[in-house]
Amino acid sequence: MRPLFTVHAGEFIVGEFIEKTFPGLDIWVPARDTGVDLLVTGIRGQQALALQVKLSRDYKPFEAKSDFDKRIVAAGWLTLDHEKLAKSKADLWVVVLISHERTMKPRFLVIPPHELLRRLSNTHGKLKKYHFYPWVTKDGKCLDGRGLMRAHKRQLVEGTIVLGTRDLSAYLGDWSALRKLSQRK
Repeated sequence: MRPLFTVHAGEFIVGEFIEKTFPGLDIWVPARDTGVDLLVTGIRGQQALALQVKLSRDYKPFEAKSDFDKRIVAAGWLTLDHEKLAKSKADLWVVVLISHERTMKPRFLVIPPHELLRRLSNTHGKLKKYHFYPWVTKDGKCLDGRGLMRAHKRQLVEGTIVLGTRDLSAYLGDWSALRKLSQRK
């Protein structure tokens, strides 16, 4: 076993959030890299939840000029591997979304890897690697923005867009699995 004494920024942000929000849960850092960044447990003997954490810096233009740019509060960009998503041992993938203006607290996209893969495949086709653009809007929507055309961006501003599998809003801040874990006795 090779000891690990550091965690990356995304893992730290997620761990800190869980400690504050779910004080009855314990957070563990695995000693080996198995595709799981954090383990979360409740009462001893319970099954742990395994989390894979991804962090992206904000790619939104620093000074929002267009109505579209003003509507987006965080715009991440990650490259995700199809095989790693398909074979992930994690129960949940947590994508940490931050704004470079730091005008909002970090937002978390908390989604099972098989669901994220299903949505990426349905939206973009089956690819070896996905360029994933998780965006958060001022009205609290979360979406996969990769490949949106100018007309779609206009519809997003107008509130008339139909997102389909791009709509990830149900997973934005969805810590229900941890809430259930903290309530088990």
